[in-house]
Amino acid sequence: MWQEFRKFIMRGSVLDLAIGVIIGAAFGKIVNSLVSDLFMPVLGLVLRRVDFTNLFINLSPGKGNFETLEAAKAAGATTLNYGMFINVTVQFLIVAFALFLVMRAVNHMFEKKTAPAPADTRECPFCVSKIPIKATRCPNCTSTLT
Repeated sequence: MWQEFRKFIMRGSVLDLAIGVIIGAAFGKIVNSLVSDLFMPVLGLVLRRVDFTNLFINLSPGKGNFETLEAAKAAGATTLNYGMFINVTVQFLIVAFALFLVMRAVNHMFEKKTAPAPADTRECPFCVSKIPIKATRCPNCTSTLT
């Protein structure tokens, strides 16, 4: 059983998948930092110094009004954190766009450049219908072709 398991693990597809997952996790951290540390502060500045991480709705009105999300969480208030949702949505869109660019580049590199296939039909000069190239007489109008 151990030898079968070892053979399964050492197959190329399993190793490729493991490497892909590890690289994907590292890439996710990079994109998360890109969104949280670079993109969202600039977007918040453009939108009049809005900090998206502190956008929330207090669902516990008896607990009071809170300036920040951390203060609301510390008080045990139930909150609807739509600012965090905006951050995660922007992060997803950036990841999806980055993967699109990577796949587009890979597809472009491996794209086969083949010449178009030679035509196997032509038009009859008399009735303008499609006929085989090797035809000597049109099957539609029975004209003799040269």
